[in-house]
Amino acid sequence: MSETSPSHTNPSTVNSADTPALSPAQLLALKQQIQQLAKQFGFADMGVVAPQLEAAGERLQKWLQQGYHGAMGYMAEHGSKRYRAHELVPGTTRVICLNMHYLDPNITTKSCLEDDQQAYIARYALGRDYHKLVRKRLAQLAKAIEGLIGPYGYRVFVDSAPVMEKPMAQQAGLGWQGKNTLLINRKTGSWFVLGEIFINLPLPTDPAYDKDHCSRCSACMDVCPTAAFPQPYVLDANKCIAYLTIEHKGAIPVAIRPLMGNRIFGCDDCQLACPWNRYPQATQEDDFKPRHSLDQTDLVELFAWSADEFDQRTLGSPIRRTGYEGWLRNIAIGLGNGQATELAIGALKSRLNHDSAMVREHVQWALQQLQQRATQAIPLQTLPLLDIEARKLKHLR
Repeated sequence: MSETSPSHTNPSTVNSADTPALSPAQLLALKQQIQQLAKQFGFADMGVVAPQLEAAGERLQKWLQQGYHGAMGYMAEHGSKRYRAHELVPGTTRVICLNMHYLDPNITTKSCLEDDQQAYIARYALGRDYHKLVRKRLAQLAKAIEGLIGPYGYRVFVDSAPVMEKPMAQQAGLGWQGKNTLLINRKTGSWFVLGEIFINLPLPTDPAYDKDHCSRCSACMDVCPTAAFPQPYVLDANKCIAYLTIEHKGAIPVAIRPLMGNRIFGCDDCQLACPWNRYPQATQEDDFKPRHSLDQTDLVELFAWSADEFDQRTLGSPIRRTGYEGWLRNIAIGLGNGQATELAIGALKSRLNHDSAMVREHVQWALQQLQQRATQAIPLQTLPLLDIEARKLKHLR
């Protein structure tokens, strides 16, 4: 996660001297123009907020005190700047919150999880790194606003710097935070990424989305393979497959490895099970389409990548964040959770003498798993998601 973003003004402030003098009627008309521009730049939804995030900040502190952030030490940095926009970017009076859908309707999900020989990669990570795409569009949108009114202060963020983007987006009316902690829109689900433009323009704000449509549903929590939700609306990153396969840099806990299945980068189970995602809005962006057939590639093939191949094929991809050692670590676990085929065993043995002690340790674990499965008929781990009634997953392929 980057802690920097391009800015029109000084990186730490939006200059109040650049605030255009606009009447309330002009500000309303400007907001309507921005909404039209946002759609032109590929954003699905937009809201404007004067963020009041003190309550969210208190929840963050409690979450940190419980150690649920794992090794993400940066989550404890920057203090109140995380929930006070005017402290993070002095001069900020409003934040424009936007989202962009990333799900390619042509890719498979359920069938990939069912095939233990294939690698499952979180659907957002199959194409170009969304940070790059959305940041570019935000900058273009911010520049287009400047074309309408002249110079003003702004700064753009995409999952970068200490921005509490989900509670902020909820206050901007884009949806509610579900029991899986993701932002959910009643019409389009949760298959989208967020971005923000901090501005010094007093645009009219949108009403917060105060309804919670999760009700009694607990599907997201029920299907989590590692029980990473200690309670509704709270995620323990230490047990989250997405955190462990991406952010975590050390060995993955042995008890969690068999529960990971073939997920080698991220996890979508809590989204796949969510009823509000049965009719998702498809992305309009070619950059989100899979690269290198990563939506349907065998684990053995990916495990054979050299360090140079990894660097080349993950250029401009969010997958690069896990690093080559993490990539091999994750795939070794995936192979160990599958069938004891000659190809899988051969691939793992080829890495027994890898330079990385972490990779060697996970390879040895995987080989032991396959040996036990072959000699003692240990069954493959059942995926909770696939135990859901078929009628509830009929929208998945």
